[in-house]
Amino acid sequence: MRNPFILKSLLLAGSLSFAMAVQAQAPVKAKENWQNLDFKTDSVFGISTEKAYAELLKGKKSKPVLVAVIDGGVDIKHEDLKQVIWNNPKEKAGNGKDDDKNGYIDDLHGWDFIGGAKGAVHWDNVEAVRLLRKYQAQFANTTDSTKLSADQRVQYRKYLKVKSEVSTKLTEAQQSVQGVGGFKRVLEGILTKLNNQNPTLADFQKFEPAGDPETRVVGVVSNLLPQFKDFKDFKRQVIDEAYDHYDTQVKYHYNVDFDSRSIVGDNYANSNERNYGNADVAGPDADHGSHVSGIIGAVRNNNLGIKGVADNVMIMSVRTVPDGDERDKDVANAIRYAAANGAKVINMSFGKGYSPDKKAVDEAIKFAISKDVLLIHAAGNDNLNLEVDKNFPTPIFLDGSKATAWIEVGASGPQDDKTLKAAFSNYGKNTVDVFAPGVDINSTVPGSKYDLHSGTSMAAPVVAGLAALIRSYYPKLSAMQVKDIILKSVVKIDHPITLKDGANDKEVAFADLCKTGGIVNAYNALKLAATY
Repeated sequence: MRNPFILKSLLLAGSLSFAMAVQAQAPVKAKENWQNLDFKTDSVFGISTEKAYAELLKGKKSKPVLVAVIDGGVDIKHEDLKQVIWNNPKEKAGNGKDDDKNGYIDDLHGWDFIGGAKGAVHWDNVEAVRLLRKYQAQFANTTDSTKLSADQRVQYRKYLKVKSEVSTKLTEAQQSVQGVGGFKRVLEGILTKLNNQNPTLADFQKFEPAGDPETRVVGVVSNLLPQFKDFKDFKRQVIDEAYDHYDTQVKYHYNVDFDSRSIVGDNYANSNERNYGNADVAGPDADHGSHVSGIIGAVRNNNLGIKGVADNVMIMSVRTVPDGDERDKDVANAIRYAAANGAKVINMSFGKGYSPDKKAVDEAIKFAISKDVLLIHAAGNDNLNLEVDKNFPTPIFLDGSKATAWIEVGASGPQDDKTLKAAFSNYGKNTVDVFAPGVDINSTVPGSKYDLHSGTSMAAPVVAGLAALIRSYYPKLSAMQVKDIILKSVVKIDHPITLKDGANDKEVAFADLCKTGGIVNAYNALKLAATY
């Protein structure tokens, strides 16, 4: 989800609902590069990266660190990324051979576990739909009075749960499509009357609406338009993205009849299968993965675009996440691939509510940790308490033990006030480790362009970039030492923040949101690293 402020919770039944929702979730403005700025110097709650470079790292040498971005793909030709894209030193480009004998042919920059000979998976279901499809064959004609074994009864209850969840979500998405569609139709009528496809605020203010629908639409546009570059930018970010988001949910995410896995050509039932996919590390939509990659390591000294957190990284793209929920088999193989091919930090800006093959993922995480890899995971964007709800993958294994070299990241905003916790961010006193900037982060998107995105998906790579920065300048530190440094060096938050709990707002201590009770800080972390 690219803009939680606009797209989240737009469960719409009509134009009025949409208008009210959009006004309530207007985007937040923040300084350029704010995630790397310093609170005392710049008055935004960044992680003091620029201060660290200026005062602690000047003149010091570093070693390159390989960071795996397990995501939806990366634009390896982007002007601000192409210098930091990993080139597999043991693989010869385009010769159709597995030169390094790792089981993957021509994996020059990474691997795509959701591609195959037929192309690449773009859309997929959410995991609940896949579970529903699995259970339907067994329980479609079952009732509460049907005789079932104890194990069958457990499975039947799971079937009823996912069936209800999918039905509810599909209905909400259908209503949202109708609501946003209604808003679009009214707006397009206004544009026709104005005879202008890119009107200004003054044009809307002079326009005389004919009836309540036009009055409401003009009100929303007039209120929000000053926050965007122009009307076209507003329409793209607010209207078009919202419509596409919910339309995709209806057509693909919650459509039980849609299944794109045949494109991959693997034996999906075999979770031990490793060697499938293709070498296309960008895929059909590299927006999210490119944005994540830029936050981690976009070139800092090329006078282009943005500045990544780390200044000496290589980005390995491991394409695993479709437009929909990632699959456990692919996640497990992506983690294994990254760790086996030298990654020292893995960024995972994805998550879902079910993990039917968690054992495979657990084993892959254990493998990565055995290779001294630090795994960074986004906590999720549903304002959920992860003490109660789940966001997979998790560091808690099926046997109750826990992954050690793992950091769970929530998202923070730029202002040191009650809004410091991003409204959308998941949290958990014992399940989330730290918070990091994740609101209105400007970063790289395909076509050598740049855009603002928000989410814990943006906060996780801030921490992954910090981990890579530490490992780059202090290469002898282990993954666990780097984790220890990041957690011990946070800036503690000693004032209450606002937490939305259902329809109500309440004030809570930041220490109730995560283990450390603070925001990561590069300056503090690097000072601490120097003492290890």
